Amino acid sequence: MSHRARKRFGQNFLVEDAVIRRIVDAIAPAKGELLIEIGPGRGALTVPLVGSGADLLVLEIDRDLAGTLQARYEGRADIRVICGDALQTDPGELADDRAYRLVGNLPYNISTPLVFHVLESRKAPVDMHFMLQKEVVERMAAKPGGKRYGRLSVMCQNQCEVVPLFDIDRSSFDPAPKVQSTLVRLLPRREPLSGYAQMPDLNRVVRQAFSRRRKTLRNSLEGLIDANALESLGIDAGLRAEQLSVPDFIRLAGALTGNDTA
Repeated sequence: MSHRARKRFGQNFLVEDAVIRRIVDAIAPAKGELLIEIGPGRGALTVPLVGSGADLLVLEIDRDLAGTLQARYEGRADIRVICGDALQTDPGELADDRAYRLVGNLPYNISTPLVFHVLESRKAPVDMHFMLQKEVVERMAAKPGGKRYGRLSVMCQNQCEVVPLFDIDRSSFDPAPKVQSTLVRLLPRREPLSGYAQMPDLNRVVRQAFSRRRKTLRNSLEGLIDANALESLGIDAGLRAEQLSVPDFIRLAGALTGNDTA
């Protein structure tokens, strides 16, 4: 399929056959299950996924690419092609009450907002297999104490189990991106560790703490939680945000609502 990559869509097409096979093996599609592919592009993953026996729904923002895929698979009952913006589409609604899995080679400029958009769906997927910028995956999976650990780490791990699978070299794409990619498996939790009701307060605490990450909690959370409240929760006010675990942040969020979940 010939199609010149468009910068406005952040297109980098997967072209390496060995990598494609490895990704499909990691996804392990099963006959009869529903897969939703975001950004199929030229169809590098679409072709082997269709051949797996799974039902496939593909969502492509580029009208030309969507039209080519629609023509290619016209008349087949096991694949449906939709032209649309993934950030404006609820995958749970597309699934029409069926359990579904998400896959995709995501443009770097929308990868993080798209993951959280999906997690806000009325029905979360069984799992997600995404090719993302390696640095983004490292931040998602980061543990407390390192430079990679931040707001994305806490908010993502609150809602998902993050499993980095393997790196994908720049040469596996056309055109080659400027950065390395990683295939990651995200397993949404039945309910966030914080509970749904506490999500706004968790986001508030985490956002403020990491916006001043070089400062101690005593200063970074000033105006939100005072040092005495931190001590009452068993959290040292002299620590920095990157030294707190996800459960620590959840306890801080609980203090805002008077519902400590420790």
